[in-house]
Amino acid sequence: MKEKTLEYYSNLANWDFSKIKYEEECLTNWEYFDQIKKNTNEKSLCLDIGTGGGEKILKKYPAVRMLLATDFSKQMIETAKENAQKYPEKNVKFAVMDNLKMTFPDELFDLVTARHTVIDAKQIYSCLTKGGTLIIEGVDKKDCWELKKLFGKGQAYKDKKALSEKDYEDVVNAGFSQVEKVEIKINEYYKTEEDLMALLLKTPILDDFSEIEDSFQEHLKSVDQHLFNEYVKNHTTKKGILLERVLYGIVAKK
Repeated sequence: MKEKTLEYYSNLANWDFSKIKYEEECLTNWEYFDQIKKNTNEKSLCLDIGTGGGEKILKKYPAVRMLLATDFSKQMIETAKENAQKYPEKNVKFAVMDNLKMTFPDELFDLVTARHTVIDAKQIYSCLTKGGTLIIEGVDKKDCWELKKLFGKGQAYKDKKALSEKDYEDVVNAGFSQVEKVEIKINEYYKTEEDLMALLLKTPILDDFSEIEDSFQEHLKSVDQHLFNEYVKNHTTKKGILLERVLYGIVAKK
């Protein structure tokens, strides 16, 4: 099933989100890059898996000795390298790699980060130094729930078990001694209808897709315009078009 998950993601549209205009309002006192900063210093050797186009890490990753950023998509790594040209001061190396087939030496990295991607907790545990940290941010079942309810489908919409629960259990079973899981709520405000539509066409939010159950449909190439217009009408605010995100964060110590 993990191989099917990777195949599904590899067929998604271009994951470069740099041109999508939106603002975030964090409702939870937990922020992914704040957690990274708390667990690194200028001597840390770090690994980021599922990097995509690299926009987030290039903008927000703290200064460390070196960051190796990987993705299984060659296209995404090429996009990340292009984006990196805007940040010459960043000590980041990019490489194509399958998250589920890592071949690093044991106890190499001080920190491993994974944002919105599939993981193998046991492989991550092996390549972390003693006392090293794993930080995960993922999309939970209730993410964009009002949008999913309107369309009657979406990522993890029919799952009986949330991905946050599965990842938590996998991390504990891998041997991590300290594991903390939190729910993260964020309001995103998209500037225009085109910005929101671009997000939906680039991500699996409205796909019949599950990372837990063996359910993988083709990624949407278009979105029902009538339902989309109804959502925009009911969720347009002074700040923009509201999309309520529900994520989860995990911090685990080896």
